[in-house]
Amino acid sequence: MKNDLFSIGPLTIHSYGLMIALGILVCVFMGMYRARKYGYKDEAVLDIAIFGILSGFIGAKLLYVLVEFDRFLENPMDVLGSEGFVVYGGIIVGALAGVLYCRIKKLPCWEYFDLLAPSIAVAQGFGRIGCFLAGCCYGRPTDAFWGVTFPEGSFAPAGVPLIPTQLISSVGDFAIAGILLLYNKRNKKAGNVGILYMLLYGIGRFLVECLRSDDRGTVGMLSTSQFISIGIVLLAIVLFFRHKLFKGTKKRRKRRSIKMIKSGR
Repeated sequence: MKNDLFSIGPLTIHSYGLMIALGILVCVFMGMYRARKYGYKDEAVLDIAIFGILSGFIGAKLLYVLVEFDRFLENPMDVLGSEGFVVYGGIIVGALAGVLYCRIKKLPCWEYFDLLAPSIAVAQGFGRIGCFLAGCCYGRPTDAFWGVTFPEGSFAPAGVPLIPTQLISSVGDFAIAGILLLYNKRNKKAGNVGILYMLLYGIGRFLVECLRSDDRGTVGMLSTSQFISIGIVLLAIVLFFRHKLFKGTKKRRKRRSIKMIKSGR
């Protein structure tokens, strides 16, 4: 657990930023590889990733501003210039950016969502490792043998054994990615892989939030992320049953791959 890894002159490499960057790279390369495998446009995946990442950072910061709105009113630059982000803001705004791109380029939005959902989960897994190294998003105090004590200089309270919620989240995100990849092989309807991602992540995030102890905003008795998680899970359930009423299978993927082979691409 180390927030500052090393410095090169005035430039300091932070563990959180490094893991975020690594997660993004793995996400993009994994998405492009799977795009070529299933006959999609890998350049479209790269474009979606660029727009989604840029929009995601803005969304994550905007939701953080809403969570810390009282502090923002007192000192706007203190909040805007801080290292604070809320992941759900990034996911929601980044996803909307991806949808907008697909609509503009007339691409099958649900199919690209299926394609990228496992990559997104992998990127989140790396991001949570960054949270652990920085000490943010920490859990409640615990006497259990698996409690983690953070050093001075971390965002977490130093010298107190805490539940490693960051690592729990990371393992969960990687597990979700694996489940999605396996389900993708059996899935017959476009959109179901992406919807399953929403369902699994929403449930997992809600449960992990029960173990966290950091200040992250509340909506009634729930944390902000728990409140959003309920909405995400309900939306996933509605979308799943809605998809059962409409056609839209993965046959398009197979036909696209066959056309590419015949055309020598």
